Amino acid sequence: MQITQSLTPAAVEFLSAGTRTGHLAYLATDGRPLTTPVWFVIDDGALVFATGRGTPKGRLLAKDPRVAVSVDLQEPPYAFAQVQGIAEFVDDPDYLLQICTACGVRYMGAERGEEFGRRNAVPEEVVVRVRPTRVLFNGDVTA
Repeated sequence: MQITQSLTPAAVEFLSAGTRTGHLAYLATDGRPLTTPVWFVIDDGALVFATGRGTPKGRLLAKDPRVAVSVDLQEPPYAFAQVQGIAEFVDDPDYLLQICTACGVRYMGAERGEEFGRRNAVPEEVVVRVRPTRVLFNGDVTA
């Protein structure tokens, strides 16, 4: 297993492949761990997704930005990456549209990416960038 403080090229390649869903772990106000699936992209060294700022997830991330996102390959050769870090909010409508569109292309396909981006890049949404503080990566999916 490789442990680093940032995303390596191999980890970026793994995290960016296909339509693997991330599993975001974050904390409730009473300290309980919570998890939820997220669609994400990698942008400039960070794992990035959008969420509603007024949703329970958005409110909890604003209160305690410590997170982990795990992504796995569930068939041989089996692999996983876990990005631990700090969730940082970016309140920029143009960037929100860019990220929502990129997620749309990745998960819905090129033909629906722009539609997904426009539908989700609304004022109630915000971009969350997970700035990595520790990255665990196990697997060489090219072998």
